[in-house]
Amino acid sequence: MRIKIIRATTVPQSLNTFCNGILRELSEKYEVVGLSSPGKELDEVAVREGVRTIAVPMERHISLVKDLKSLMAMIHVFRKEKPYAVHSMTPKAGLVCMIAAWLVRVPLRIHTFTGLVWPTSTGLKRKILMLTDKLTCACATHVIPEGEGVKSDLIAGNITKKPLRVLGYGNVMGVDMKRFSLRPEVMKIVTQESLKSEPLFTYLFVGRIVRDKGINELCKAFVKLHVQYTKTRLWLVGAFEDDLDPVNPETRTLIEQPTNGIETVGVKRGDELLAYYASADCFVMPSYREGFPNTVLEAGAMGLPSIVTDINGSREIICDGINGIIVPPRNEERLYQAMMGLLTSKAEREKLAGNARKMIEDRYEQSFVKKCLYDFYDEVMNFDNKE
Repeated sequence: MRIKIIRATTVPQSLNTFCNGILRELSEKYEVVGLSSPGKELDEVAVREGVRTIAVPMERHISLVKDLKSLMAMIHVFRKEKPYAVHSMTPKAGLVCMIAAWLVRVPLRIHTFTGLVWPTSTGLKRKILMLTDKLTCACATHVIPEGEGVKSDLIAGNITKKPLRVLGYGNVMGVDMKRFSLRPEVMKIVTQESLKSEPLFTYLFVGRIVRDKGINELCKAFVKLHVQYTKTRLWLVGAFEDDLDPVNPETRTLIEQPTNGIETVGVKRGDELLAYYASADCFVMPSYREGFPNTVLEAGAMGLPSIVTDINGSREIICDGINGIIVPPRNEERLYQAMMGLLTSKAEREKLAGNARKMIEDRYEQSFVKKCLYDFYDEVMNFDNKE
């Protein structure tokens, strides 16, 4: 009988993204079950990965009544499934899964911190978030920070005394360097959609269009630049989340004004997303907080220089002046200066772009990142089996 592992995230989109290909490969050695809140993407995971999936409703935001219901449902699932290991990612899944797994006495309880919310929070909210992370760690047998920055914050915040281990150079999924390239299929979309426009210098953002991603500062900095250099544009690829973390009304007005050069193109996936990377001149991610931003990895793999903020994850991927530029978070003026610098200095832009892909390939190539995870599983499974 094979060892059963349950991989869990709060929403199916995360499971679909973070575990793409991983569940299928793990199932060659272990019995693997995917778990998240219900949704069509959970069904997609089941079909693509060839594994069984379980739906347990979980709320991303704090909701005591709904969270208690999720915990009860999770306990029921774990009692029925009797997994040897539960590996959770994302905050709410981590909290609910680790408590439930501890109560049911699942032998191996692993949580990966892909990012921390409390370092940028204040007051009571910060205390609550830190408490939930402490509880998650207390119930886990193994804690994996996605990067060295997350690890440092966990230590500085005194979240846990347990050993913290970053796998490889960090990140949870790596980059498929063959897929993230200027393949004919990608360039065909660029041509068909007329995405590339030589007179225009294109800045690209990919992610949730929310306050925490630095969208307020990004839009203000770009509009200021666009007044001086009208042959520029800013693509915002992603979705607004007005119910969770809305941008300022002033920012929404800037985005909706057609003369400002800002284009919202919605969520893009697959080769269509890669076509936007291939058509841009510079990637910008002015986020307030990250665990390990995959879009910065993807942009680098596509040969784009990046402008990022001095936060966890981003500063581990980008070396200032080598493959991109690092600016302080929440600083509209410094962001503007960096964007202006890459627009006006072709030599600097080409230098950064020339280093971008190789730096991603050397440290975050997908097969290497996956191997680090699989080696970790083999190690802890064998260790636990000896106990």
